[in-house]
Amino acid sequence: MKKVTLTIAFILSVLGLQAQNRKHVANFPLFQQYFNPSLTGYEGSMLKTYYRNQWTGYEDAPKTIFASAELDLADIRAWQSDNTVKTAAQDTYDRQSGAAHAFGLALLRDEFGAFSETQVQLSYGMRVRLSDRLALRWGAAASYSANRLDGNMLTVDEEGDPMFQDYLGSVGKTGKADVSLGLTLTAQDYYLGYAMQDVTQGQLISTGDSYLEDTYARQHVVQAGYRRGLTEQLGVVANAVYRYDSYLGETVEGQLKGVFANTFWASAGYRKDLAYTLGAGARLSQFKVSYVYEAPVQDAAQVGRSTNELTLTYNLIPVKYPKYGKKVTMW
Repeated sequence: MKKVTLTIAFILSVLGLQAQNRKHVANFPLFQQYFNPSLTGYEGSMLKTYYRNQWTGYEDAPKTIFASAELDLADIRAWQSDNTVKTAAQDTYDRQSGAAHAFGLALLRDEFGAFSETQVQLSYGMRVRLSDRLALRWGAAASYSANRLDGNMLTVDEEGDPMFQDYLGSVGKTGKADVSLGLTLTAQDYYLGYAMQDVTQGQLISTGDSYLEDTYARQHVVQAGYRRGLTEQLGVVANAVYRYDSYLGETVEGQLKGVFANTFWASAGYRKDLAYTLGAGARLSQFKVSYVYEAPVQDAAQVGRSTNELTLTYNLIPVKYPKYGKKVTMW
């Protein structure tokens, strides 16, 4: 019955032209470039991945796997001159200085019952120095999403229901290509950015069947973050993201993180009307690993099941992070 309930709820939303598969990431500050292409390479040249197991315990509940690679050309120049990108205050390398170009590749696989999506995104970001403390970043991304609906996995309560008869026992496929644009103002300890995703609302390239026709909406994303060292070892980081589109309305999410020696952290977050999150992580040399537990509330409380999310990042070019001093080096 659990499988039936989830499947029917999802297909109802799709066929009712109310669905836009908005991706939620509990540890969203680690994947800023996915929401805003101007933040490609913002934390340097890195490999990033996360696995999200939503509504643990339900059969065919949503599962998401994401992987990305980002390359900042400024990192390569700094590494070639010293073999290490250093971020301590006394070092000369400054990610804000000069103009720099960054490139990114992201892959996402999302599965929910009879529905699956595979997405590929190519992004570019450029940084221009405005002053000693400020830089302006702008970027663009091209993405392609391939969606699949396996009617053989559908189970309905009423046999012959006309809403589902065109999909039972068959496979539907659709694809769309679109572009995203972004602009972000950054400083050493804060950033503020805006992005527009799916600018053409899926009209750039659209192929396949019609079961998602007219459901793609232009999305608006606002991101902000602030970090500050409180003592020689303790720091605090705050991040927020606001998303809006004409189909799903608005989503607001925030996360507060406490950092110790730029190595360990604990976080708490809230997604308006949907979930609370609790997380922890550690930096191990060039790796960062973290776990976030997400509990549904209010509009999502009827689900009654938690979500688990694991993330892993790796610096492609060695970075020397200071452990002491009033400088936080993570978002």
